[in-house]
Amino acid sequence: MSSPTPSSARIGIIGAGPGGLTCARILQRHGIAVTVYDRDPDADSRNQGGSLDLHDDDGQLALREAGLLDEFFELARFDGQEMRHLDPAGNLLSHHVPDEGETTKPEIDRGQLRDLLLRSLAAGTVQWGRALDSVSEPTGGGPRMLTFTDGTTAETDLVIGADGAFSRVRRAVSPATPRYTGVSFLEAHFDDMENAHPELSELVGKGSAHAADGERGLFAQRNSGGHLRVYIMQRVPMDWIAARGLRPEDTEAIRAHLLDAYAAWSPRTLRMITDNDGPYVDRPILALPVPHTWEHSPGVALLGDAAHLMPPLGVGVNLAMLDASELALALVGSATVDDAVCAYEKTMLPRSAEIAQMLEGGAEHMLALPDPDDSRFGPDGS
Repeated sequence: MSSPTPSSARIGIIGAGPGGLTCARILQRHGIAVTVYDRDPDADSRNQGGSLDLHDDDGQLALREAGLLDEFFELARFDGQEMRHLDPAGNLLSHHVPDEGETTKPEIDRGQLRDLLLRSLAAGTVQWGRALDSVSEPTGGGPRMLTFTDGTTAETDLVIGADGAFSRVRRAVSPATPRYTGVSFLEAHFDDMENAHPELSELVGKGSAHAADGERGLFAQRNSGGHLRVYIMQRVPMDWIAARGLRPEDTEAIRAHLLDAYAAWSPRTLRMITDNDGPYVDRPILALPVPHTWEHSPGVALLGDAAHLMPPLGVGVNLAMLDASELALALVGSATVDDAVCAYEKTMLPRSAEIAQMLEGGAEHMLALPDPDDSRFGPDGS
């Protein structure tokens, strides 16, 4: 059976994150039908995470192809491009203040970006509550069968895995699984910054602030609505909380441990550990093997973290959206689905391998003393 034309193909995208939704939006703009399947019960069932900086050479390019760049600029926080590097005492080592009109990498909350993309899609594009269980092998070059955890199925001529670090679609082309990098984040939340946390607000500024001592670090990132997220970064075993007889909800006990670990830091910077509103969230940093490649397999494509999970150094969402744009445009411009996926993989795989090699060990870099000339640093909430 020959590969169908993209205009007649049944295309299913697994995952309603920025990558999957960007791909769906660009396909629909060009008259190609697509269905997005997501495991969440609805669009508002969980918090979508922190702030993202969308770069002008990848994430913004994808939004331009999606016809959404102007709407993004209306939502974006341009002052969020401010970046401060601090020492453990809270002294300013370097300070980037964005120029007037600078649009290199403005910030937007992940939830706001997702809502922007969702609003742009045709009604019914996203099917909620559809958690993928498996993707079948093709029979005689025919379609792939998607089986969901609720027992339902769907046939597709192309399944696009935009389902993140633990992608079920990836299993159809690669045995690779994410590995722990040796560095873990604890995410701390702060609300009503100007009134409830004025000293911390002054320390962090309007964008992000990073401090490290070579063994541990803190990264603070403004979100919209007066919120702040702080990522407490340590080189620890993946199960360090349980290994110390603690539970994730044991906020005071975890805080006591952190204060011991950060004992040499000043009370000014320790506000990022002591003053949070609510419990910490454990986020061990995982990455796929470098390089992660696979043999082309008809009827399957991967994008974003499903294809190239890397440490969160500001590239994850941007690469996912660039992948999504390039895959969608390949489908628009190719005679068959298989031709499109081959053309996309020819560009995406070497690019992602090169970037992954550049960022390998980047989780350790986040704990190093800040280098004002190194622009790699900056968790992107991915």
